[in-house]
Amino acid sequence: MTKFSAVIITKNEADNIERCIRSLLPITDEVLIVDSGSTDKTKEIAQRLGARIIETSWEGYAATKNIGNEAAANNWIISIDADEVLSEKLQHSIQTLEPKANNVYILNRMTNYCGKWIKHSGWFPDKKIRIFNRAQIYWQGDYVHETLNIPAAYETLELPGILEHFSYKSLDDHWQRLNKYAELSAQELHAKGKKATWIKLWLAPSFRFFRTLILKKGILDGKEGWIISSRNAYLVRKKYRLLNQLNNTNNDRP
Repeated sequence: MTKFSAVIITKNEADNIERCIRSLLPITDEVLIVDSGSTDKTKEIAQRLGARIIETSWEGYAATKNIGNEAAANNWIISIDADEVLSEKLQHSIQTLEPKANNVYILNRMTNYCGKWIKHSGWFPDKKIRIFNRAQIYWQGDYVHETLNIPAAYETLELPGILEHFSYKSLDDHWQRLNKYAELSAQELHAKGKKATWIKLWLAPSFRFFRTLILKKGILDGKEGWIISSRNAYLVRKKYRLLNQLNNTNNDRP
């Protein structure tokens, strides 16, 4: 039987971590927590449940995840966030999985938004590669868009079941994350030399609203779909406004 290590990066995840770890215990040989300065009870809860903990400074999403992968006891990694939970069907899929050397495995994630499961709005299906062999594969990227570096010849296979994502506890929580994501995204675009054009500033937000509500069927998610569509448009506008500020600040330097 193949042994799996689940790797979770954390900072102040006391509200989520127990639910996450309990869903992993039946199907993993190790749960490894990579903690970056938690001041709540995240580490205490994880230790009580038998997880192994390493502590590191925050190096960004990709680099911090790679620290965990390198420290894991097993080559086969299940990469999961603290606010995610394996459904029973997904647990069974992993229990019966005998992974092949040149394969990576996709988990289909569904997000719970303030108590409601979102089945449209561009949020579902939400397919993520989360099971892989660390010997050949690693995380790459800066800021908010970490991706896996996967050899071209590898095959991706999807496992039955749902990865339940308890991401947003409240509307205020969503606002806070949107603003943080907009800031990080603007920094990433600035580092790549991108510009905030008139189209990006004024037309892109409207198109994102239309795309989420109509093209991605957010309207079928009811009130929540309307909120998500509106806030997606806000995110795009805020991101490009911040990028414009960064570009102008850079141009003003002697």
